[in-house]
Amino acid sequence: MVSATKKWIFLKASSVILVPLMMWFVINLAAIYDKSFDEVLAFFTTQPSKFLISLLMIVAFFYSALSISEIFEDYVENQEIKNVANKLLYLFVIIVPSLTIFVIFKLSL
Repeated sequence: MVSATKKWIFLKASSVILVPLMMWFVINLAAIYDKSFDEVLAFFTTQPSKFLISLLMIVAFFYSALSISEIFEDYVENQEIKNVANKLLYLFVIIVPSLTIFVIFKLSL
């Protein structure tokens, strides 16, 4: 299978996964918007919320990395700059969700 085809399939699959996760997050964000700190903390420390927020972070950053990578492929002509930009992007996509998930799981301790 061609690399571009794989990217396209991953982009479409991640967008299908992202839609219900975003709807869940927006509904719950509206529900906890005006709550106290303790109630918000209680929401983020429940097991289903931890799992779904972690999944949302991973899928959202994966989707954005694929999208931004395509922009680099289309608009950056210098191959060295394109490679560095992609490597920095993938590093960012690994570090930020990992730190966020770590913090979310540390909240309950």
